[in-house]
Amino acid sequence: MLLIRVAVEKRIYYIYSPKKSCFMYDKKKPIIALTGATGFLGSHLMASMLTEGYKIIVLGRPAKEETLQERITKLLRWFGIEELAGQLELVEIDFLKPMLGIPEAEYKNLCAITEQIIHCASDTSFAERKRDIVFKSNVSSLEGILEFAANANVNFFHYISTAYVAGANVTICKERISSATDFLNVYEESKAQAESIISAFCETNEIPYTIIRPSIVYGDSRTGRSLRFNALYFPIQSVKYIKDIYTNDIINHGSKKSGQLGIFIDDEGYLFLPLRIYLPKKGSLNLIPVDYFVNATMKIIDNATSGGIYHLTNNSPAKMEIISVFNEKFMKIRGVEIIYGKSADNVLRNPAEELFDRFVEPYRSYLSDNRIFERVNTDLVTENLHPPEFTDEIFKNCMEYAIRVNWGESIFAEVNQKS
Repeated sequence: MLLIRVAVEKRIYYIYSPKKSCFMYDKKKPIIALTGATGFLGSHLMASMLTEGYKIIVLGRPAKEETLQERITKLLRWFGIEELAGQLELVEIDFLKPMLGIPEAEYKNLCAITEQIIHCASDTSFAERKRDIVFKSNVSSLEGILEFAANANVNFFHYISTAYVAGANVTICKERISSATDFLNVYEESKAQAESIISAFCETNEIPYTIIRPSIVYGDSRTGRSLRFNALYFPIQSVKYIKDIYTNDIINHGSKKSGQLGIFIDDEGYLFLPLRIYLPKKGSLNLIPVDYFVNATMKIIDNATSGGIYHLTNNSPAKMEIISVFNEKFMKIRGVEIIYGKSADNVLRNPAEELFDRFVEPYRSYLSDNRIFERVNTDLVTENLHPPEFTDEIFKNCMEYAIRVNWGESIFAEVNQKS
C-alpha cells in the first residue's frame, strides 16, 4: 500500500493509494462518514463495514504524536484487513470549528458524497473532575456534526449512545428519550443530553435518525481480542495486580507483609487472598461482546426506521458471584467474598481491600445493577439476535488476551512483530 501526501491550502491530507489493495467497495451500499473510528466500538464497526464492502469516510483527528492516518493504519493491521484500505477516505476535522475545521471546497465535497453518518466519537470518562471536558466532547461538539448532517442531506444519522442514559433510579429502561435527572456519573448525563439534542435537531430538520444503546461491551466472545480493557476488565486487573504484589512478597521476601495479613499459597498452588468486595445491592453486570455489538448495529443500520431507539443489552446479565468464581479459577486464588451493602464504619479493611476499593470505585454501581432494558425495537430489527451467555470459556479467552497484551499496553506489539 502506498501513501500519497497531498498539500492543499498549506494543509496535508492523507489519501490511500492501495498497492495490491481490494478497492472494490459495493456501490449499492451508502457511503458512510464515521466518527470515533480510532476508538473501541468505532474501530470494530469500521472493520466490519470495510469487510462488507462499504466505502467509509473517517472523520477524526491526530492523537499525541500520531497522525490520523498512522492511527488508522495500526488498526487495519490489528484487524488484518490492510488490503481494504482503498475503501477509506481520511479527513482530519475539528468538531468545534465551522465546517469541521476544513477548507470550504473540501467540506462541500464531503457534503456531496456522504449519504449516512455514524457518530461514535465520545469521551467515556466517569470522573466528575473532567465534567467540562466530557461535556465539550459529548455535547458541545454535536453542533458541528449535526450541521454537517443537515448540509449533506444525509438519509440517516446513527448515534452510538449508552444503555445507561435511563438514569440511576429506574427499573425498566424504555426505548425512548430519557427524562432522567439523576445519573451515576457525568458520562451517563452527557450522553442523555446528547440524545435529546440529536433527536430534536433531526426531527426539526427532517433527518432520519437512530439511537443505538449498548450496555457494557467487552472483547470478542470467540477470540477474546479487544482494544479496550475497562469496565469488566478493571476489577479483574485490580485483583491480579494485588495478587502479584503478595505473590512476590511470599516468594522473594519470606511473606514479610503477607504473613501478617493471613495471605499464603496453599498446597494446590492457590493464593489465599482475604478480599471482601462490598457492592451496594444484589444485582448483575450487563455485558455484551463487541462482536454482538457490531452484528446487531449492522442489522440496525440496514433495517432501521427513523426515530428508532435500540438497546443492545443482555437479557441474562452476569452475576458478580459467577464472575468471581471464574476469576478464582483463572487466577488460582481463594478467599474473595462478595458482600452486599455498605461496609460498617468500624470494620477495618486490610491493605488489599483498600487498594481494590480505590481501583474499582468508578465501576462499583455497574457491578450490581438491577436495571432491565426493553428490547422490543431491537429484537424486531435484529431478528431476535441476542448476545451469548457470559461463560467461563469466554471469560478465560478475554482475560488471557488482556494479560498477553498487558491490559492494552502492548496491544499492537504482536501485530508489529508479525509484519
